[in-house]
Amino acid sequence: MKLDRIDIKILYELQKNGRITNVELAELVNLSPSPCLMRVKKLQLEGYISGYSAQINIAKLGQTLTVFTEVTLKNHRQIDFARFLAAVEKVDSVVECHLVSGGYDYLVKFVTAGIAEYQTTMERLIDMEIGIDKYFSFVVLKSPIVKAHMPLTSLFPV
Repeated sequence: MKLDRIDIKILYELQKNGRITNVELAELVNLSPSPCLMRVKKLQLEGYISGYSAQINIAKLGQTLTVFTEVTLKNHRQIDFARFLAAVEKVDSVVECHLVSGGYDYLVKFVTAGIAEYQTTMERLIDMEIGIDKYFSFVVLKSPIVKAHMPLTSLFPV
């Protein structure tokens, strides 16, 4: 499926507000409701829309700690990467994990109840012997900019 500027605009608007009505969406992308709905259904069918979810204001629920952790593995065979990922994806407090270039292998984002929980989690991962050579932790003090949407219209100008 080749996307056009209207499809990109539909995706852009839906990622900002997944609960928007079809009529409102159609108006924003300059379509009538029926063709707009057909496009949304096709975008879902083709896998461009992988799901819908609520954005939770976690600060309203209580205090949390966010930590970015640089992880370097001892070895760099495919099996070493697979073993690390298999263990990390089972950790509930891991909300993101990125294989990166540069001076370390993975950048992992943890959200925990506090520093003690984070340290316990890291100790457990080290004890599992999943190939971690070293890690560096960066505690988030404040997050002045966090966007839940991607700049689709500038990334994919059509």
